[in-house]
Amino acid sequence: MSIKGDYEPGPWDWVREQTEEYEATGGTRANTLRDTGLPIIVVTTVGHKTGKVRKVPLMRVEHEGEYALVASKGGAVDHPGWYHNLIADPHVMVQDGPEPFDAEVRMVTGDERARWWERSVEAFPTYADYAAKTNREIPVFVATPFAGT
Repeated sequence: MSIKGDYEPGPWDWVREQTEEYEATGGTRANTLRDTGLPIIVVTTVGHKTGKVRKVPLMRVEHEGEYALVASKGGAVDHPGWYHNLIADPHVMVQDGPEPFDAEVRMVTGDERARWWERSVEAFPTYADYAAKTNREIPVFVATPFAGT
């Protein structure tokens, strides 16, 4: 049930370059956020407007086989483009290492969001700074692997 179709890189060269190197090396290179040493994953979605395959590196926030996808956009006033892709189609692929796997996402709220937010800030403390910069509540999605993947 993998995501297939025409891949259209996003507008930022560094995102495209990191994603391509990560995938080409099975996650052995380009697996951290620039020079921070903090690990990332690559999430594949389908563009809600274009129908094109889209890929984005996100901070690695894993707990018991599930992954938080934090729609911070650096604390901007609006959500990142991939947020809208997840709302339109919750099927994603997550790559954390050599092989991507299919997953379904759900936006978490309440106590569940609070637990995932705490894990996210622990993995990437800058999320707390992003939250302080914006009036919106930063959405947190949880990606759960499909059974058998």
